[in-house]
Amino acid sequence: MPAATRVDPRGFFTREEWEPLTARSAWKGVALVVHAWGVIALAAAAAVVWPVLIPVAVMIVGARQLGLAILMHEAAHGGLHPNARVNDVLGHLFCAVPIGASLTAYRPYHLQHHRFAQQPEDPDLVLSAPFPVTRASLRRKIVRDLTGQTYFKQRVAPFLRRGRTDGVTPEGARVTARSVAPFLAVNAGLLALAILGGVWWSYFVLWLLPMATWFPMVTRLRNIAEHAVVPDFSDPMRHARTTYANLLERTLIAPYWVNYHCEHHMFMYLPCWSLPKAHRLLARKGATARMEVQRGYFTVLKAASAKA
Repeated sequence: MPAATRVDPRGFFTREEWEPLTARSAWKGVALVVHAWGVIALAAAAAVVWPVLIPVAVMIVGARQLGLAILMHEAAHGGLHPNARVNDVLGHLFCAVPIGASLTAYRPYHLQHHRFAQQPEDPDLVLSAPFPVTRASLRRKIVRDLTGQTYFKQRVAPFLRRGRTDGVTPEGARVTARSVAPFLAVNAGLLALAILGGVWWSYFVLWLLPMATWFPMVTRLRNIAEHAVVPDFSDPMRHARTTYANLLERTLIAPYWVNYHCEHHMFMYLPCWSLPKAHRLLARKGATARMEVQRGYFTVLKAASAKA
């Protein structure tokens, strides 16, 4: 099947508008990686001092673990740093490895998703194709996420079953297998830091627990919002969705402008920090009326669980 239809930015932006949007930065990507780890450290520290904050910290840390995955995604597009080597070191060692992923394995998989978005060759189609589902089905999926069942199925079971990957996409299994050794090394370091700080339990409660619960859940919500129940699989302005996110949603569900997914698919090499400005320019020109845009994650989940 031919590749997905592309959008020509010249049809939407002047040269003076486009060039600043596409500019790479030597410091913004680095700052975002530092920000993600800073938020994780502050949330964990607050929960250690005030244990009553542990439930909130689990949600914040899990959302920033998703943030690390989003920044790995940014690196896959070469957007974290103008120097390709620095971009890949940041994206792999500081974003992918700590959450059990591999930039090297993820990049070709993800670029295939862009090339064949919402077509049979799209490796991510399995994530959006089942929707809409019933509310009961969506509720069961979220319960499985929040109780660690999804994490176990995707990250632990493939190794216990000697290579079997039931319920896991083949690429997802390869990413996990390829990165297991560095993942264990980094996590051993995090555990050692917790032990040296006299709070050994914080590694399990404030790092592994979010990774096994909130992270899978918000990853699912992200996938649903991006491509589930979109109106037109063939239209490059309507086969991905932009979801307006309020401050709470940006904190707990959609960090680092990941909610501007329609713009990302239209102009896939825009750095993530340029997506809000691109959206504002498109809105000013009336182009957002042609795009798939929804107000809030609740609205999207309602549509994705509307099956009788």
